[in-house]
Amino acid sequence: MPRGKYVNHKGRSRHFTNPEELEEERRKEQKKKSKKQQTEEESDSESPEEEEEQEEAAAVGSDDEEEESDDEDEKPKGVSGLIEINNPNRVKKTTQKLARLNVDEEGAGAAKPELSRREMEQIEKEKARRQYLKLHAEGKTKQAREDLARLAIIKQHRAEAAARREQEKKEKEDARKKPGNA
Repeated sequence: MPRGKYVNHKGRSRHFTNPEELEEERRKEQKKKSKKQQTEEESDSESPEEEEEQEEAAAVGSDDEEEESDDEDEKPKGVSGLIEINNPNRVKKTTQKLARLNVDEEGAGAAKPELSRREMEQIEKEKARRQYLKLHAEGKTKQAREDLARLAIIKQHRAEAAARREQEKKEKEDARKKPGNA
């Protein structure tokens, strides 16, 4: 055995768990979960027939039931079970069944979820931008009026330049015709 604070694992033989042992542990966990479910159901049981069906289903050991019970039996870590924490940045797992969600939506009238401050600001910004673009297209904003004025000046300059070019063409044609006749 190595001496000192830190143990070196090099050169040691590896230990692997047998698949039979893993399967046995999984069965034990399933039995514990089924017993918990039975005790919960006994406290508010409707009929003994339903309990027998659920025991049989637990004995079969379907993976779906195991996954669902893992989510429900999740224990809080540390003091979070004792102290109620109100942290807006904390992500909470929402594991509700689809049937419950549908019932809740129908019963509540499908109320809209509240938006965060940032989402509200983004929506307001987008509305303001759309309104500005609408007014801009109609020519009612200050920038739109300035743009239209600049465009009018540019059109005027282009029209004057076109008239000048046209006049120069006529003068060249007239100059060509006069010396050619004489």
